[in-house]
Amino acid sequence: MHRRHFSRALALLTLAAVAATAGAPGATAESPTPATTRLNATIDTILADARLAGAQTSVVVLDTSTGQTLYDRNGDRRLIPASNTKLLTSTAALELLGPGHRFSTDVRATGKRRAGLLSGNLYLRGGGDPTMLATDYDALAAQVAADGVRVVAGNLVADDTRYDQTRLGPDWTWDDEPYYYAAQVSALTVAPNTDYDAGTVIVHATPATRPGAAPVISTTPPTAYVRIDNRARTVADGATSISIERVHGDNTVVVSGQIAVGNEPVSDWVTVEEPAGYAADVFRAALHRHGVRMLGRTVLGQPTPETADPVARHESMSLGELMTPFLKLSNNGHAEVLTKEIGRVRSGSGTWTAGLTAISEYVADAGLDTGKLRQRDGSGLSRRNLVPATEFVDLLSAIRAEPWFATWYSALPIAGQPDRFVGGTLRSRMANTPAAGNVHAKTGSLTGVSGLSGYVTSADGRLLAFSILLNNYLAASVKPLEDQIAVALAGYREDGAASTARMAPPAVPETPRTPEGVECSWVKPITC
Repeated sequence: MHRRHFSRALALLTLAAVAATAGAPGATAESPTPATTRLNATIDTILADARLAGAQTSVVVLDTSTGQTLYDRNGDRRLIPASNTKLLTSTAALELLGPGHRFSTDVRATGKRRAGLLSGNLYLRGGGDPTMLATDYDALAAQVAADGVRVVAGNLVADDTRYDQTRLGPDWTWDDEPYYYAAQVSALTVAPNTDYDAGTVIVHATPATRPGAAPVISTTPPTAYVRIDNRARTVADGATSISIERVHGDNTVVVSGQIAVGNEPVSDWVTVEEPAGYAADVFRAALHRHGVRMLGRTVLGQPTPETADPVARHESMSLGELMTPFLKLSNNGHAEVLTKEIGRVRSGSGTWTAGLTAISEYVADAGLDTGKLRQRDGSGLSRRNLVPATEFVDLLSAIRAEPWFATWYSALPIAGQPDRFVGGTLRSRMANTPAAGNVHAKTGSLTGVSGLSGYVTSADGRLLAFSILLNNYLAASVKPLEDQIAVALAGYREDGAASTARMAPPAVPETPRTPEGVECSWVKPITC
């Protein structure tokens, strides 16, 4: 028996023995306590809401201290988990790569050097780092200049061969491609700011000083890699209606609509076609700023010769640190890069297939029944992912003994905490309730799909693991219902001391409607 299966089985046997020798009544499916009965009635009432009429629901709640299931509604039903899929990917990454794992990006050179002239090529080799900023490429260029290189006679080669050339998940819908939550995955890429949405550029539209003129368009980072087709106009007054969208299969960004004189600029994130070329453009501009002239052209997708001489190097933050922007902001790109990185490190193949195979082996070792679930990508953007709530709860229970658990737990979004890098995608939810500052959980949404899975500490100090998966609803949002369940769990006491009022579903404001097919956690602020 594998050590994880053995440890889990031993823990369950020990808990059963303790309960038997103590003679404690303990709620079971056959003999629920009054408190558990009330909790079940409360959750049943929440799930009877009209917004879930005709929908599919799967909810499981587990007391991690005893292994006792407090609630189970369709726990074995396989449903689309959306971004709850990141629970599998993130825990596998920490176990298989380690919290100290880092991504490296380096510059190497071929050919002879003489008086500042490099006769060969300069290679920009990507190591998969999804946090590379324009400032990091600038620092690499500064190292090249400091190494004495002044003119490069050959080409700038953008080496993204650490991973395969499959840029998008096989099940992703084509109309998601221009939006930043579905950016192309590459081993060499650029993130525009410290949200680290790699493979995207932020486009800004600033009103002109006079009506009738086109708005001023700029990008973060500055780059010539995207071409702006500016069809927008500045008006004297009126509502702003600026649209910023990349043409499918092209790096042309169309800006249309209107913006009034004196209004604040409008900004939006758009993906780029072929991120390695984007990274090379940003790096080439940085070389120019530092006095390094490139005489050759930019070439994509060629591997760096092993004999190439090292010139410059950048290392990312650790994987443990990356967990915070990854999970707090539900970053899809991070999930997919980690999936390919797992494949590369574990089997030498930077592909979705290799990465997902390794993740499946890991979650099986953690005690999940992989015959009851299907994972098709790292992020949850695929609608072919299918996971039962009970498998998520089993994972949440099993990983508490891992040495990296505290890092991972703190990286989960925390309910009602307004700081984006604390509350994350739960920052505006469950405020001023017993769940605020208490619930640590992963959100997930697609059109007609919503999920919330994680932990809540009950009113009597029990750490409860829960998973709520809701599919095929037609309402604008069912997240208030998830919040009601989480708040009920935060008020739960096994001794029944909690008042009926505290256990009752709280009044939770309706979540604002978001664009079709876009997770609410993926809606960015208007300005960066």
